[in-house]
Amino acid sequence: MLSIQTIRERTDEVRRSLANRHTDAPLDAILAADDRRRSVLADVERMRHDRNAAGKLIGAAKDAAERTRLIEAQRAVASELDALEVTLRDAERELDELLLHMPNLPHPDVPVGLEADSIVILEGDGEGHEVRLDTPVPISRAAQPEATPGLLPHWDLGVNLGIIDFERGTKISGAPFYILRGDGARLQRALITWMLDVHREQGYFEIYPPALVREETLVGTGQLPKFANTMFHAEDTDLWMIPTAEVPVTNMYRDEILDGTTLPIRHVAYTPCFRYEQFSAGRDVRGIKRGFQFDKVEMVQFVEEERSWDALNTLLEDALAIIRPLGLRYRVLRLATADLTFASAMTYDIEVWAPGANEWLEVSSVSNFLDFQARRANLRYRNTDGVVRHLHTLNGSGVALPRTLAAILEAHQQPDGSVILPAALRPYLGGMERIERQP
Repeated sequence: MLSIQTIRERTDEVRRSLANRHTDAPLDAILAADDRRRSVLADVERMRHDRNAAGKLIGAAKDAAERTRLIEAQRAVASELDALEVTLRDAERELDELLLHMPNLPHPDVPVGLEADSIVILEGDGEGHEVRLDTPVPISRAAQPEATPGLLPHWDLGVNLGIIDFERGTKISGAPFYILRGDGARLQRALITWMLDVHREQGYFEIYPPALVREETLVGTGQLPKFANTMFHAEDTDLWMIPTAEVPVTNMYRDEILDGTTLPIRHVAYTPCFRYEQFSAGRDVRGIKRGFQFDKVEMVQFVEEERSWDALNTLLEDALAIIRPLGLRYRVLRLATADLTFASAMTYDIEVWAPGANEWLEVSSVSNFLDFQARRANLRYRNTDGVVRHLHTLNGSGVALPRTLAAILEAHQQPDGSVILPAALRPYLGGMERIERQP
């Protein structure tokens, strides 16, 4: 969360940030609640001072009658102070609850605007050629790859190969569920294992966390209370299904003070993820691009505050190390203010081109949250000077499935209907080089 000091001292900037994000937050209510809290706090502190002073007078009083009179007077003051302290706790609780609804401040380099104003900063052709754009282009004006005639979208290709079963998935769980079969299931499993191995070699420590978490855990990373309607909740419990491994991994160090010499801490985790997608009317939801359940490998970093922007660049490169060997056309976007997540100060999206469906698919988001999550989850470290500070947290998909799988199928399909597999994955598939029709 944002500190109340930041909101109080940079109110105009915070208000402008909300306008740029195209979102609402109770800014005026927060400022009013802060005024009430500060007013009550001033009274409490004055009365505590008076109580301490009176205590000294009582201790110094020689006359018993005078001592009795002072004690009786203090009893009345103590009762009033107790009531004020209750009021103060209520005011602090009200302020804390309001602060949970305030999004992070975007970095000044984040482009202002809607989703179409996000900018393309890097492009790769999938054949080893990559260009960093000197003049980034808004995606609304970015050139689209030419359509390749005759290519099937993955929802047709997967059915033809017998590796995706939409009918039985829907029979079991309803739309938009599906079943991966045979080499389709093997390919997904290979991708997950390969990604974890790549990130371990990059220096990440592997974690396998719970897929059900407490409410306070989701508050810590910013999903609650704002996005409760996008998640699955176990009825009559305090447990929620995770939308991403970021949630349990970030909260591993909740309410702890880490030794600064152990930083940075870098974790990687595979988990199933669950999101109650609110599909827009008219949006193309065919295939396996969007669903309530999906697999993802996630990277999470905990760093010192002065190193988080360098860490963001490194994290982006770590995610791109997964994309480059897959032979997919890709691009990197710097998201515009209205497209940022609630907790992010800056986000890069990695998109891959699905030539059968003729569209870009987002497979990774790489974000710096600064101390926003750390304040909510009470994540701290002690620096070399002995000063306790809030950590900075970052996360990035490394990468999300099943869109990556869909893009691989579409990009590497052959005229005979088979799919050539990327060389990087073949050792994880027993040397298999292509997917052919399943029995």
